[in-house]
Amino acid sequence: MAQRVKEQSLSVAQTTVLALPPPSQPKALRSSGTALDSLLCGAFAGGVAKTVIAPLDRTKIIFQVSSKRFSAKEAFRLIRCTYVKDGLLSLWRGNSATVFRVMPYAAIQFCSHELFKKRLGVHYGYQGKALPPFPRFMAGSLAGTTAVMLTYPLDMVRARMAVTAREMYSNIMHVFVRIFQEEGVKTLYRGFMPTILGVIPYAGITFFTYETLKKLHTEKTKRSQPHPHERLAFGACAGLIGQSASYPLDVVRRRMQTAGVTGWSYGTILGTMRAIAAQEGLVRGLYKGLSMNWLKGPVAVGVSFTTFDLAHNLLLKLHQADCFTH
Repeated sequence: MAQRVKEQSLSVAQTTVLALPPPSQPKALRSSGTALDSLLCGAFAGGVAKTVIAPLDRTKIIFQVSSKRFSAKEAFRLIRCTYVKDGLLSLWRGNSATVFRVMPYAAIQFCSHELFKKRLGVHYGYQGKALPPFPRFMAGSLAGTTAVMLTYPLDMVRARMAVTAREMYSNIMHVFVRIFQEEGVKTLYRGFMPTILGVIPYAGITFFTYETLKKLHTEKTKRSQPHPHERLAFGACAGLIGQSASYPLDVVRRRMQTAGVTGWSYGTILGTMRAIAAQEGLVRGLYKGLSMNWLKGPVAVGVSFTTFDLAHNLLLKLHQADCFTH
């Protein structure tokens, strides 16, 4: 009798256990990051990076759209003269348009890169692992192309503000209004094709290099996460290689974007390249300001990637600690 009661008790206990709701997934799995996290971290990273190098970026654009010969001495002389004439904040003229553009651009780029990595990982059978070289490059290229397509008019506005006086364009909306009234809506997409052609190798090589260096670092050190200074170094290398590969197309797009205010007339990519090469020389024209890019580009990419990774990891830890209520 006692044995039967014991068996009935065990049966009831088992039934109770089976009736309990299934345990939730481990926090690490539940909190692997969301698209919203990537958007927020990408926007923040882009804004910080562009603000840091804004004076160098503005100086580079001014040389790109003019026929003046570029040199480091002339670049820093321009920065000094601008500071003396118009004050310190003038070195950041157009940065509001830059940040206004780069925050959605970086947000879309980083978020879409994470999504493309996951999709390609599933397709190639590398889900949860580092992608092979070609899909790694493809994820970066697709992310850059997606971001450019969705934010290009803001890049046009930023370029116009960087090369004009405050009297011509007082703010971002003023640029849009004047372009609509005087040049037409199509002007907002002038230089779009060289931008797309340039961002495919640039974004692909940049993300590929950064992800590859992180993968090699993990394999060598057995640490899953690099230190901040290591991330900066990886991002700097990625930016140096990526921008050098696509720089001539960057010069072409800047000439086409600012044609309405500089007096030049450029219609096609090849026509613009031929005109620049004929007037200023192949190397001096199409690679004008590249040395400035070697200074600002690695800094910008390094700061951007590092800021994104650190912010993303911080949000992940907060999710894992249940600091956010759902």
